[in-house]
Amino acid sequence: MRVTLLGTGDTTGTPTVGCDCATCERARELDVERSRFSVHVRNDRTGESLLIDCSPDFRHQFLTQEVPLPDAALVTHIHFDHLDGLGNAYRLFDDLPVHATNVVDPATDESVAGTIRRKYDYLDRVSVAAHTPHEPFRVCGLDVRFVPVDHPPLLCYGVVLEDPETGAKCSLTGDTSFGIPDDSRAALADPDLLLADAIVPASSCEHHPQGGKHRNDAGVPRTFGSKHMTREGALDLAAELDADRTRLVHLAHYYPAGEAFAEPLAVDGETYDL
Repeated sequence: MRVTLLGTGDTTGTPTVGCDCATCERARELDVERSRFSVHVRNDRTGESLLIDCSPDFRHQFLTQEVPLPDAALVTHIHFDHLDGLGNAYRLFDDLPVHATNVVDPATDESVAGTIRRKYDYLDRVSVAAHTPHEPFRVCGLDVRFVPVDHPPLLCYGVVLEDPETGAKCSLTGDTSFGIPDDSRAALADPDLLLADAIVPASSCEHHPQGGKHRNDAGVPRTFGSKHMTREGALDLAAELDADRTRLVHLAHYYPAGEAFAEPLAVDGETYDL
């Protein structure tokens, strides 16, 4: 499978609109971008493509990256930067199956699949398939599982993709704190490629009203506030999962300019063949 990182940024992206911070200026100097999160996976065996999360930057991403339109999509949760790009499906598809989870979220009284059905009921060429977390299903010739993670107050899911013929595996944490359940960690483990939420460095926790939590033995916070992993938390998770390769994604412009484009922080357009 070929994995293309269409969007590697958080909800505002980098450069952020109207921002002249040193990190956004550095991104402009380097001519790199972190648009809102989305991942494209092409199965070269079948010629099919899968989109993970529907970024509001959908149009820009597909005009600037050399990838085909997807044959199907997955949605990890209902925050706008992961879902609202689905509106771009209007007039582009004859049929687009969208896969999401069937668990009713107490915060919304709907499952992710139910929210998509309601919100995009006008897109008659989009069909929604609901799945139980941890139960594998096949789409675009790949075995897929949604695994619960920790992104309060909403339910959110990571994704495990495996090629049933080659054994190649890609794991995405989804938006999450370091407090990922043990059964989900087991499902995410041993990937050829791990895409891990790492919104800010741990040093940024001093600026968050809730500070940081899930501290390691050295006292470094692995969760920023309550919703996202820090860089240090994502790297600790990668080591725990024994990832062969790790790219840090869902990155904010709050990284100091001197750290913001260092390895293994990803930028849009990176591709990986598994």
